[in-house]
Amino acid sequence: MTAIVTLSLYIVRQFAVAVVSMLLALSGLVSMFDFIELLRRSASLPNATFGVVSQIAALRLPYVAMQILPFAVLLGGILCFWRLTRSSELIVARASGISAWEFLAAPTLCAMLFGVIATALISPVSSVMLARAETMENAYLRSGGGPLALNGGQLWLRQSDRMLTPRGVAIIHAHGVELHGRQLTAQDVSVFRLDGADKLLTRIEAAHVTLDAGHWQLEDARTIRPDQLPEPPRTMNLPTDLTVNRVQESFASPDTLSVWALPDFIALLDRSGFSSIRHRLHFQALLALPLLAATMALVSAGFSMRPARRGGVARMIGSGVAAGFALFVVSKIAEEIGQSGALPVVLAAWAPAASGLMLAIALLLHTEDG
Repeated sequence: MTAIVTLSLYIVRQFAVAVVSMLLALSGLVSMFDFIELLRRSASLPNATFGVVSQIAALRLPYVAMQILPFAVLLGGILCFWRLTRSSELIVARASGISAWEFLAAPTLCAMLFGVIATALISPVSSVMLARAETMENAYLRSGGGPLALNGGQLWLRQSDRMLTPRGVAIIHAHGVELHGRQLTAQDVSVFRLDGADKLLTRIEAAHVTLDAGHWQLEDARTIRPDQLPEPPRTMNLPTDLTVNRVQESFASPDTLSVWALPDFIALLDRSGFSSIRHRLHFQALLALPLLAATMALVSAGFSMRPARRGGVARMIGSGVAAGFALFVVSKIAEEIGQSGALPVVLAAWAPAASGLMLAIALLLHTEDG
């Protein structure tokens, strides 16, 4: 037992150093190309100075590292296991009666730990820094008005109507939505108030609306009820759970939200009528990251522990890299299908990693026990 523990700690140390080295190298390489692209975009913009571009690239670095992590585990694992096989250390371990499953358990758990740290600790930091980077990018490198401009300045949402007893829902449609600091305003607003059975009770037409703390302030609002004349224009308030930040976040990338904030925000989106598919998919992908990292570790082991004397080592390592990239591409395709709604969110996030894990185990069974 002592020999297995000692060997496992030694392999884990070699594996962790290789993965961290690959993570730093790949993140630096990708960030360099990202920085060059930002410089190209800022060439004709006088306000986008070299310092601003450098700050945006630096703020995006943790997000880049999160995306690179599965590749770092794959390449770092291949490098680690190839070195141990080339130096005959793994061959000696097998000859002493230690199976591959015993000395692979520790690096697999280490890879899962990398995924857990990335999800639980790095993701919150990455989301805050990425949100800041996107804010600076919108201010200095884009001519549009931010995420709401991509929606044509229109806003559709569904929220609970606390003014009704029993509580119903209110569907709000507004044009000309603009953000002024921490204030949201819109023109030509229509509010449809429905009871619990989705029966239309009243319709409110307002010339102007402002989102304040805890309520929508409707100005020049006319209330129209079935079979009745419209009421005279007046100013009225409609309670809401939304804030300006939450409206902005609903249009922004899910990557700008912490994994700890996503569940409550997804529930808020569902109550408010926004689509939460992107956020639910991102949340499930973050939860599946430890499993994906463990899968990459086993894939790297299965394709790099072939003894050099048997030949074909370069082909095996190349096949391992290709298999890892194929798994990554499949996971991204599954995410796109999941975002379209054609595939359940949980299946789109977990199926690629789970299927890759089973294929990696099958490969190791064939290589070691076949």
